[in-house]
Amino acid sequence: MFYETMAKIEVQNTQVKIISYNDADYISLTDLARHKSDEPSAVIANWMRNRNTIEYLGIWEQLYNPLFNPLEFEGFRKEAGLNAFTHYSSNMVANLFS
Repeated sequence: MFYETMAKIEVQNTQVKIISYNDADYISLTDLARHKSDEPSAVIANWMRNRNTIEYLGIWEQLYNPLFNPLEFEGFRKEAGLNAFTHYSSNMVANLFS
């Protein structure tokens, strides 16, 4: 993946990368999570366990990702919010977009 530009902004004393790709800007979720914890992956993992987060990501992917796999996503959606629901974003990406 080629990033056109990478800028930074400061949000509450935290540097956050802004990545431009295909005429759209994206902010770094990892940088935002780093504001709350020195281990941003734990913050993101907890956020991704939330049913509302999974629903939002599914809608966003349906709208903007031509490689989105709705059948694979349905399994994630059904498990979201359950205490036993643990996964990592890289696992989700590998399954949904292959």
